[in-house]
Amino acid sequence: MNPTTYPPALVRATLPTAVLACLAQENLHGYGLATRLEEMGYGRLRGGSLYPALSKLEEAGYVTTAWTEGESGPARRQYRLTDAGARQLADERATLARLTSALGA
Repeated sequence: MNPTTYPPALVRATLPTAVLACLAQENLHGYGLATRLEEMGYGRLRGGSLYPALSKLEEAGYVTTAWTEGESGPARRQYRLTDAGARQLADERATLARLTSALGA
């Protein structure tokens, strides 16, 4: 494991929260999200983990999508955080803060 990446179990558990956190900063397409998550320590995510997480977040009403014209090439699916997604992110951040505190960090 690369020392700058998180263990796989932690990645799986926190990926939806990390996606919401990225989208709280700006609207992104899938490749942009994967790049941002890699920079955050999530390693190189495959579509088999990122896109199912995005689909579940969309089904829950936490993100919406829209097709936007690509600067060079085909249209891209852009993801945007909803108000419900922002509330969910705040709740998950509070939960993680309580957990971190309980662990003595």
